[in-house]
Amino acid sequence: MFLIVALVLFFTLPWPASVVGLLVCLLIFLGELAFWHRRVRGHPKEVGRQRLIGATGIAISPCRPSGQIRVNGEIWAARCDDGIDAGESVSVERLDGLTLVVRRAAGRASRAR
Repeated sequence: MFLIVALVLFFTLPWPASVVGLLVCLLIFLGELAFWHRRVRGHPKEVGRQRLIGATGIAISPCRPSGQIRVNGEIWAARCDDGIDAGESVSVERLDGLTLVVRRAAGRASRAR
């Protein structure tokens, strides 16, 4: 964004102000770049399986042994050997293809409505 503003200032302002505007915008851009680089550096990237395993969700249909759950705002096919009723909290143990293998979430026996 600052690069576009710098170019617009460079081409629209008279000569000494255009160079000053260009340099100021470039400095602000480099400062923003350094800020965001420091902010996100070292944070592990979590995508795919890493985000699903261990996540908690809600069963939206009975899961005996197959059903559906909502995890992170997405609806997934699920399999549970213990049997889970709709509305119960579940925890994802692993993935089996595109099916999540789940179990009841520990310490959450109440139903969510």
